[in-house]
This record gives sequence, structure tokens and C-alpha cells, in this order.
Amino acid sequence: MQNVAKPKMHDNEVETSVGLVRRLLQSQFPQWAELPIQLVESFGTDHDIYRLGESLAARLPRIEWATAQAEKETVWLPKLAPHLPLAIPAPVAMGQAGFGYPFNWSISRWLPGADLNHADIDLVQAADDLAQFVTALRGVDVTGAPTRAPGGRGSPLDELDDVVRQSLSELDDRIGVAAATESWQQSLAASPWHHDEVWVHGDLLPGNLLAVDGRLSAVIDFGGLNVGDPACDLLAAWNVFEGASRNRYRHELGVDDDSWLRGRGWALAQAVMAMPYYWDTNEGMVQQASRAIEGILAEATER
Repeated sequence: MQNVAKPKMHDNEVETSVGLVRRLLQSQFPQWAELPIQLVESFGTDHDIYRLGESLAARLPRIEWATAQAEKETVWLPKLAPHLPLAIPAPVAMGQAGFGYPFNWSISRWLPGADLNHADIDLVQAADDLAQFVTALRGVDVTGAPTRAPGGRGSPLDELDDVVRQSLSELDDRIGVAAATESWQQSLAASPWHHDEVWVHGDLLPGNLLAVDGRLSAVIDFGGLNVGDPACDLLAAWNVFEGASRNRYRHELGVDDDSWLRGRGWALAQAVMAMPYYWDTNEGMVQQASRAIEGILAEATER
């Protein structure tokens, strides 16, 4: 953890600071204003997270397009939590704009643990645990679920085709663009999802998974939460798992070949869109995307 500002990753990005959080708390939630405040180090791209004392966390959007996430999580996470085998964030309060900071922000319970970028964990066991979580999430009633935007998590892959190809064109020789394009074509050719849409987390990356005592304990950052093709949540197969643990994740979820290809397409899309965008501003995200692409291309060339 550290108390220095992150580099700017987006146009029109808003800076936050410990001092800003302190002033917001003093104005809006004085009962927590004297708690220690510490910026949480992460690869996160759209929010700054500040730990407040031992049991709370403040989440401040850095960019306008992330501002609807807190309201969605406040509505839906309490409804989802009782059905899920792993902990998820528990919203506590919604803050308002102030002191030059233009967005609403949120406070939730602090979830202990290290994210999977830093935790020492048995990945085969983690594959079992995450598969149980994803299965439970898919089984929750979707009545009233938030509307998915075009290209949103769980959308048909062809809605991402233009942006994926544009991102590939920007990567030059930083990855095997021809091989990545061929892998993307394989995913596009897979049969689409023909069943009812289900809840998807949409962003099962290592930084959004927490572990305690070597065991997966919590899933965070539900900004991509909506309903769609469940293959979207297979992106963890290439971002979190490898070898035996990847195979276990697929087996425990009962994934057919077409769904696997669509999931691989989601993992590729997320990675190739992230790499050029964050190349100069988020080294951790770029390294993560690079590892995912390496695994995807190794698998695609085996076909």
C-alpha cells in the first residue's frame, strides 16, 4: 500500500488523495472522519480504493464512465451475496460529490486478504472454488437485472469485433498479431449462446480475487455485472489459471467446445484492448494481459 497518486490512465481523469477522502468524510460521514486512511495499491483502472481503519473501504471513481458502478453494486450485491459461496463487497454508504471532486462515491466493508497477483495459493483448489462461485452466480434469478450495453460483458463476440481488430492493429510487433487474429477468428466462428442469459461477473482477473490463508476467499469489483453469455466468466481460465488448474476450471464448469472458444475470445478481447491503452500508464495490467495472450496463443496453435 502507498499514499501517492497513480499516473493518469484516461483523458479527463480525476485525481484523488488521502486529503480529499478526509475532507469528504468530515463533511458527509463524520463518524469515520478520524479513521486512518490509506490508498490501496492495485492494477485497477477506473477507481481509487482507500482503506478506512480496519473494517471499511472508500471507492472513488477516477473517470466519469465508472460512476454508475457504485449504484449498481449497492442495489444488487446485497441480493446476490446470500447465494454465493465466497465473500463479496458489502455496501455501507453512498457519498456525494464535493470539494472539487465531481462524482458520487461509495463506502463498503473491507474484505481481508491479498489479491491473486500477490497471494500464494493452490491454483487447482482455487479453480474448484471459483467454479463453485460462478455456478452459484449463474443460478441466481435475473429478474430486473441491469440492461447490458452493446459490447458489454457477456455480449455476443461479434459486438466486439471492430474494437478488437483496431486494438490488434495498434499492437504492432508487441504480440503475435497474426496468431491473435486467427485465435479471434476461431472464437467468432464458435456457435453463439442459445440459452437464457445468466448473471456474469465479467472481470474475473487476479486483482479481483482475494485469498486468505492460501484459499480463495472473496470476489470484488462487480462493475461489469450484468446478464449475458456465461462464457464471459471463462476469461479467468487464461488470466488466473494454467495447465492443470485451467483444465480443472473447465471441467468443474462443464464447458463445451463452443463455450470454451467464446470464453477464450473474451479473454483475448480483454487483453488486446488493455495492452495498447495502458501500455505507458499501467505496467501491471500490461504484464497481466501479456501473460493471458501468451496462454491463449499457445492453446490456439494446438488446434
